[in-house]
Amino acid sequence: MTARLLVTLAIVAGVTVLGVFAGPSWWRLYADAAQLIVGAVAASVCFAAARRRTGLQRRWRIFAGIGLAGWALNRLWWVIQDLIVPDRTITMMSDIGFFILPASLLAVLLVAPFTRPRPVPTSARRDQIALIIDSVLIAGSLLALTYTVVPRDWFRWDGQPTSLIVAAAAYPIADLVLATMAVLLLLTRPDSRAARKPLALGGLAVVAFGVTDTFRLIHLADGPLPPWETAGHLLGPALLAIAALSAPSPSTLEAAPDAGDREWLHLLLPYVPVTATGVMIAINTGAGNPLTPFEAYLGWLGLGLVVARQMFTIVDNTVLLDRVSEGQRRLHHQAYHDPLTGLANRALFRERLTAALGTRPVAVLFADLDDFKLINDSFGHAMGDRVLRAIGDRMQGCVSPDDLVARLGGDEFAVLLDHTPADAEPAGHRILAALREPFEIDGHTVGVGASIGLVVSEPGETLTADALLRRADAAMYSSKRRGKGAMARYTGRGDGGPHADLPHLLAQALASGRPEAAGFEVFYQPIVRFTDGATVAVEALARWTSPVAGPVHPDVFVSVAERTGLVAAIDDFVLDQACTDAAALAMLYGRPIDMHVNVSAVRLGQAGLEESVAGALARTGLPPSRLVLEITETSRIKDLALAADVATRLRAHGVRIALDDFGSGFNALAQLHSLPVDIVKLDATLTDVDIAPDRVEALCRSVLAICTDLDIVVVAEGIETPSRAHALATVGCPLGQGYLFGQPGPLHRLQRPVIPAQHRPPSSAAHLAS
Repeated sequence: MTARLLVTLAIVAGVTVLGVFAGPSWWRLYADAAQLIVGAVAASVCFAAARRRTGLQRRWRIFAGIGLAGWALNRLWWVIQDLIVPDRTITMMSDIGFFILPASLLAVLLVAPFTRPRPVPTSARRDQIALIIDSVLIAGSLLALTYTVVPRDWFRWDGQPTSLIVAAAAYPIADLVLATMAVLLLLTRPDSRAARKPLALGGLAVVAFGVTDTFRLIHLADGPLPPWETAGHLLGPALLAIAALSAPSPSTLEAAPDAGDREWLHLLLPYVPVTATGVMIAINTGAGNPLTPFEAYLGWLGLGLVVARQMFTIVDNTVLLDRVSEGQRRLHHQAYHDPLTGLANRALFRERLTAALGTRPVAVLFADLDDFKLINDSFGHAMGDRVLRAIGDRMQGCVSPDDLVARLGGDEFAVLLDHTPADAEPAGHRILAALREPFEIDGHTVGVGASIGLVVSEPGETLTADALLRRADAAMYSSKRRGKGAMARYTGRGDGGPHADLPHLLAQALASGRPEAAGFEVFYQPIVRFTDGATVAVEALARWTSPVAGPVHPDVFVSVAERTGLVAAIDDFVLDQACTDAAALAMLYGRPIDMHVNVSAVRLGQAGLEESVAGALARTGLPPSRLVLEITETSRIKDLALAADVATRLRAHGVRIALDDFGSGFNALAQLHSLPVDIVKLDATLTDVDIAPDRVEALCRSVLAICTDLDIVVVAEGIETPSRAHALATVGCPLGQGYLFGQPGPLHRLQRPVIPAQHRPPSSAAHLAS
């Protein structure tokens, strides 16, 4: 780029100097011939560059080439006239062809709004009109300012017809408008420095044309201009040719970081010269110099353009305000609505509930889907998301439009009936009935159940939104304890009764640091070797009998603990108690046995598990090789890599890792592949030979083959009948656990089971403890 520009300047300077030596009598012919050659070459360069490009990059080069070609053809006509009639008189008609070039350059600059968008996007046609108005407004102001300060005796127009003067004045005025457009685009359109070079070169070319056209206007009656005054007509086409060669490809375009500053500049820049011109005219008028008709015309033209420009600004502001309002509405909707279902979210539900509680009785339905994770496991999360959307639609169809249906998170939904609380119970039954109907999605029939808790605020009762939600939550868990798929109404007071606030009670039970004092116990269930019926391990299981709520099912309180972040406290209590009871269990069974302790999957990605295990082993003296941590399947392991690191460090201390309920929930081949596992516990759904013996046998053989190759021990869960024990032993499973061998019970009730040996073919993974 720099080399081309320097060479071009040198050539123009050389041609100009050579013209000086040609003498005044040859100036006109020499200048016309030189400008013909330069214009023709520049037009050819533009057309050649256009062939190698497409789209807008091609279009503006074609426009520039057309303008230069028209300009060169008019120079050719002048050369012919110079040779035939050397002393001819210049007329307006002989100049008319030169207007092809400014018209083409106008088209070139109007393409610029497409390739250099404004920071605030608008329509292309609007940008083009606004650019023309701004350019004419600024150019007219500068022209009026110049006309006011420049002495009249500078212009030598004696004897020239008015038409020729007008034509000669039209060229520099057009150049001024085009140069102003180029400056506006450079100042107000964000772009990369490389992409701005062609526009800058084009603007310099227009300035070069304008300088020579201004000299021609001033010396209109003086005959041919000297070469140094016509150099602009050589430099202009040359700069346009360089611009056509140097324009970058669209891939180099990049947005400028100061888009906001440029937008302010775009709005304010047109009014700067208008203000300066108005001040100058006011000063002259105040000094006793009346306005000339030309100045008055320019003033009225400027006023009209300012009004038109203000109309565009008003339209722009209206569009911007609409966009801001739409953005605010969209952000408000996102802040208060669930992105998956479009229902209200917890924030909006709580806000509406708080507002309603202060004015009238309200009813709340709290729904928790039963075993929804099985849908995700069976059909994938995409199907689960579609089911959640369908559930939201059905729930909305079961209540009135005035009632608020919300998705509080995960598979929890709530309904606020703040206008018709008496309809809460019928609405709850309608929701249960609607959800019992299967969903037909992508050819699959999916069934979903729900447990619903209902709470109605009492007249005169002062309750917060959180307290009412806790009551609804407690009633929902009461429904789950009754067997799921039903609705329970909150009838208790405070924290008492069968509908106790389980999250609150659980937090109280664990906050004291002595869970056993709040009703927590550890039950043990034996794990038996099929070959000789010997108990080789026990699984420690948490049980809770609340002094207020009574016995709470493990699935319920573990689920509540995971939701409230209390599951680590339960895990640590069971771990400590199990390690403490290991010695007594060894005496019961006549030899040391392994201790299986459940650990929630979410803890593998949290701090504290390793410290809890190390502390329990140190306090009780249990050998690490006797401890097996079972990863429960109630939650998905979000970061398998981090979980694998934690499991690896635990195994380095001698502790073994087991996958619980393998084949259901979240524990599947992905965990088996990613985690360092020692033991796999087959879920009861894979060991039920009474339902589909052939399929169960095939599945068990496949899992056993994989685990044998990986040196992983397999434990079959759900062994309730001798036939199931025999079938699992036959396919090569070494160990079993289930009601056949003993139900979970406290330490003082455990008895050494007497189990008949099962014939089993030899297997390399047939041991768990020596």
